[in-house]
Amino acid sequence: MISLTVTALVFGVVFLAELPDKTALAGLVLGTRYRASYVFAGVAAAFLVHVVLAVAAGSVLTLLPQQLVHAITGVLFLGGAAVLLMKKDDEDEEIRKPEDQSFWKVAGAGFMLILVAEFGDLTQIMTANLAARYDDPLSVGLGAVLALWAVAGLGIVGGKALMKRVPLGLITKIAAVLMLGLGVWSLWEAIAG
Repeated sequence: MISLTVTALVFGVVFLAELPDKTALAGLVLGTRYRASYVFAGVAAAFLVHVVLAVAAGSVLTLLPQQLVHAITGVLFLGGAAVLLMKKDDEDEEIRKPEDQSFWKVAGAGFMLILVAEFGDLTQIMTANLAARYDDPLSVGLGAVLALWAVAGLGIVGGKALMKRVPLGLITKIAAVLMLGLGVWSLWEAIAG
């Protein structure tokens, strides 16, 4: 059974944390050079792999005592908030252009770029934390993958327009505040529980 509350919460947190990430910008660059649907197919597949790995890792954490899980996730959320608050916005990554515009070349380039760039990324760690926190792998996985796909779609299709209207720093601060709140809440439950 899928919890819409958990799915919506995970979607919001992961969406805001991923928006200012370099992979959204990489999707934007790929989307301006190649067919958007091909780029999205590759990027979406890579994000699905990352979410499955993160939810599996988070599910393993649920085997630990609940107070310990709350303490661990609380500290990790606070660490994630600190990373977002200290993050610099001037990350430029070079993206190699595939030799041709075929589906497999373009989708493969998008898949490999995201697979490598996102491994151990903040949103993957957050997804594992949320899976451990809520012990609802399906709802967490669904919320996380939909958020990542939404950011990828925005980056590929309309990233430039969004970034002109909403300052990247504001998005980062909102994500950091949400993570800070989740961290404090988790630590409170670890102490009170």
